[in-house]
Formats: sequence, C-alpha cells, structure tokens
Amino acid sequence: MKSGKISVRFGFMAAVILLATACREEAEIFDPETETVTSPEKPASEGDDSEVRRRVDGFYLLNEGNMGNNKSTLDYFDCTTGEYHRNIYAAANPTVPKELGDVGNDLKIYGGKLYAVINRSNKVEVMDRRTAGRVGKIDIPNCRYIRFHGGYAYVTSYAGPVKMDPGYEQIGYVAKVDTATLEVVARCEVGYQPEELEIVDDKIYVANSGGYMAHDYENTVSVIDIATFAETGRIEVAINLHRLRADAHGNLWVTSRDDCFDDHSRLFWIDTRTNTCGGAIDVAVSNFCLDGDSLYFYSTECSHTGTDRSIAFGIVDVAKKKLVTRNFITDGTDRRISIPYGIMVHPYTKDIYLTDAGGYVYPGNLYCYDRCGVLKWDARTGDIPAHFALLYGN
Repeated sequence: MKSGKISVRFGFMAAVILLATACREEAEIFDPETETVTSPEKPASEGDDSEVRRRVDGFYLLNEGNMGNNKSTLDYFDCTTGEYHRNIYAAANPTVPKELGDVGNDLKIYGGKLYAVINRSNKVEVMDRRTAGRVGKIDIPNCRYIRFHGGYAYVTSYAGPVKMDPGYEQIGYVAKVDTATLEVVARCEVGYQPEELEIVDDKIYVANSGGYMAHDYENTVSVIDIATFAETGRIEVAINLHRLRADAHGNLWVTSRDDCFDDHSRLFWIDTRTNTCGGAIDVAVSNFCLDGDSLYFYSTECSHTGTDRSIAFGIVDVAKKKLVTRNFITDGTDRRISIPYGIMVHPYTKDIYLTDAGGYVYPGNLYCYDRCGVLKWDARTGDIPAHFALLYGN
C-alpha cells in the first residue's frame, strides 16, 4: 500500500460500501476512517542490510471484537504516510456478509496473501496482502493460530465448539492447508485445546492448553514431524500453555497461564536439540515478541482473590536467560494502559507497539513507543486490538 494509492483505494470503497448495505442485513456497518497520527517514516539508507532493513510499508492490526458480537475488524498503519486506516476489510469487501466475522485470533502474511484466523466464525479469511480484498476462506472449526512452511499453512484447531467444561474430551488438531488451493489436505491430532505453534527445522511444536478443562489443564508441547505429519512425542512443561516462539539459539520460549490460585504464569524455554524443557524464568508473561535476543513482554496476572491484576511491561535477554527489566516504558504513560493485549517491535526502527483492549466492548488504543520507552503517538483502534502483521515492500 503506497502513499496516496491507499487513500484513493479506501476513499472509493467508502462510497461503494453504502451501495452494499442490503448485503449485510445481519451485520452492523462500520464506516472506514483515516487519520494522520505521525509523520512519515524515513526510508532505509543506501547500503543498509537488505534482510534487516528492507522497506516496511506498514502493518495490519487485527481487532478481535467481543465474542458473540461479530465485530472483528482490520486496521492498517501506513508508515510511508503516517496515516492510520480503520476498518479496511469492510471497505475492501462491501459484499461479504457479516464482514470479517466473530473473534479475530491471529494474523499473518505469507507470499502474496494475508491470513486472518477468525476463531468463532470457524474460518481463516484469506486476503490480498496489499488491498485486503478477499481471495477466499478456509473452513476450520474453532481455529486458533497459523504458521507457514514450504507452501503449506498449519493451523491449530480446538476441533469442537466453544465450551468451558472440565469434562471436555474433544482432542484438538493441526490442519495442513495447501496455500495454492486453500484446501485442508491433512490433519494431525495433538492435545486438548492447542494454542500457538512454531516451526523449527523439520518439526512443528504445538502448545497444548486444555483451556476448556479448568483445574485439569494440559501441560505439554506436541512435536510433529513435518515430513510424515505425525505427532512423534510430547514435552512436559507446565499447565495451560499458550504462547510459543523460537529464538536464534535453538530454544523455544513458551508461556503458561496462571489459574488465579495455585499456579502462576511463567516463561519457559525448551531446547529443540534435545526436546526437553530447560528451565523457567519466574516472571508472568501474557504475550511477547522477539527482537534479536530481546524478548519484549507484557503480563496481566491474576491475584489470588481474582479481583485484581498486576500489569508489567518487561524485557528478557534470551541468550543469558535473564530478566532485564519489568518496565520498558520510561515516561510514566504505562498508567494509561488498562488491559495490554498486543505487542510488536519494528524490525529496524525498534519502535515498540502496544495495544490496549480497555473495557473489551468499545474501541481500544494503539501506542507507539520509541526504543527508549517514550511515547511517540497513539491511535484509536477497533474493539480489542490484538494481532500485528508487518507489510514489507517489494
């Protein structure tokens, strides 16, 4: 999305959307909006390393929307103009019923396509990575997260319906999807309620949560051989696992969620050479992103009474396996953030992006901090802003 072109594109679509209201009798129409939030980003200099500093045109932000309200939306920030565009999916796809769907759970770009995992709508919405125009959809029940390898998408699925039940016995699986045809070509069963997954060399690692089975959670990471697409083993870690990322040192970093009583959230690492849990850092982590050896995280940890939460914004050095700080925000504006919900670090400016879900039922906020933790700008988003996807130039 280049400067100028995007404004014309979405300005035109804003007019078209008024003509398509009849196609959306079951959904509320949210008009697209554009606002300038900052000055244009300076382009990379001549001679910069192409892999590290190749042009980032902008990023997409998927807003989850409160469950049951069919309010997931897609925003776009254009680094080349400093403009923030809200609800671009509705503008680019005026004839799609119910717009993007119910609960956006993950967002990734692969090849020329943008993939949005829409959990409660039981689908992965597939779009053109530059126009956000619909290319197709992949039907997967209770889908959660997506990763890619060798022309295939791998998607975790709870398999069964949304249902909080200690006796829930529906095994989850990973779906293998041909990205050329958007067809599910195979499934591999894993544990209960699988969450994030990561691909390292020839293996897929899957964090099993058992999240529907309160007090009887899963505690393992499944290991899948890509060649045979079969589960080859499980690694015991901790209860109710969620986030999963690989660093540059052969380790996977995985989070456990607290249960607000006896078990606290912690950050673990797994040695992928031995497929064993190597240890833990005693810090609560709700979500994180890796930038080199720096693991940026936020946490919203329950108290034992369940009536209060403690919030932190920290950094872990993954090479030294050491906590660096519990608050990378240095200007005091962390007090403005009610419910941190998404995080990303820009690959070469090192700006830190944090989202705030606020009260969950109304528009949230996006905050941009510089590498020193000082607020640069902020913007209003859709409801429950959560998942980022960087858009690189050609």
